Amino acid sequence: MKRVAFAAVLGLAACSRQPAETPPSPTPTAAVSASPAAAATTISDDRAVPKPGEQKTFRDWTVACDNVARCAMASLGTDADFPAVTMQVARAAGPDGAVEVALDMPQGDGDAPATLRIDGRAFAVGGNGLSGAPAAAIARALANATTIEALDKSGKRLGTISAAGASAALRYIDAQQRRAGTVTALVAGGDKPAAAVPAAPPAPRVRAVAFAGTPATLTPTLLATMRRTAACDPTFSGPEPRAHGLADGATLVMLPCSAGAYNEIDALFIVRDGTATPAKTDAPAGFEETGADSQTPVHSVINGDVDGGVLRSYAKGRGLGDCGVMQSFVWDGTQLRLTGQRSMGECRGNPDYLPVWQARVVRG
Repeated sequence: MKRVAFAAVLGLAACSRQPAETPPSPTPTAAVSASPAAAATTISDDRAVPKPGEQKTFRDWTVACDNVARCAMASLGTDADFPAVTMQVARAAGPDGAVEVALDMPQGDGDAPATLRIDGRAFAVGGNGLSGAPAAAIARALANATTIEALDKSGKRLGTISAAGASAALRYIDAQQRRAGTVTALVAGGDKPAAAVPAAPPAPRVRAVAFAGTPATLTPTLLATMRRTAACDPTFSGPEPRAHGLADGATLVMLPCSAGAYNEIDALFIVRDGTATPAKTDAPAGFEETGADSQTPVHSVINGDVDGGVLRSYAKGRGLGDCGVMQSFVWDGTQLRLTGQRSMGECRGNPDYLPVWQARVVRG
């Protein structure tokens, strides 16, 4: 099997800047006030320190839970098989936490799976997934499965999914959501009522300053200063720096600094009144998060872009995009705040990253 090895991939050629999948965008409310100091008095911010969930692997399944106790498990390819079909089973926390099942075909755009056959028992999946009671029935069938097949609408087999480790991953979800011994558990069931299951904790609130206004002019002198500060690769001739105006009068600068395997490293700066300072973040970003050394002494994002008032980073573990870390940040007037993170720590053919952190963005 292959695991993410970010430090090793840096010596290879750079590839596409666009991620195969991006974290979900936070839901905005109203436009932010131009004054962060004034906004802070009227907008709630829980000032939570991000603690992304841990990912664990049980043979051919990997599983993770986020900070609101939503858990998801994803199938993986075996050493001898790059998967034609992958599956993710997710469950929300709480007594009524619903189960969701999603299927994907990472190698092509052929006919979508219409049926799952688990140990000979058929489950209709209606294209590529389902939720509620039908999804829970599939999850419970996985607990004792030995064979899992995906079929198209004509009954043709599209691929198989390994059952090895599925039961252990489901048991882990039961434990993390404190369902063990209750009637809601998928594996570790018991007689305790659903009311014994704790409610989902709320997502922390993060106050965001809008991406708005005219960005600062990046003079050659200012750019040279930023490149020296970030220790950028002097031989790197990447795209032009991107400057994004912020509603509090600052400018966020994404400075292309170096490149490696399928990844462009963008150093982050905040410009105010003609002076650039390295941007602060409340959580490790880009290669910092993976533990790899980007050789850039300021915070950076990987394959970064800005979309809908959110700064995104996508550190790819390899060119297939089946492993890595996706992150989203907003600016709160002082620092960049992590609002979403999805991870896939196993390079085994499944590009369906698992959520490990989420926050609720508040714009006022």
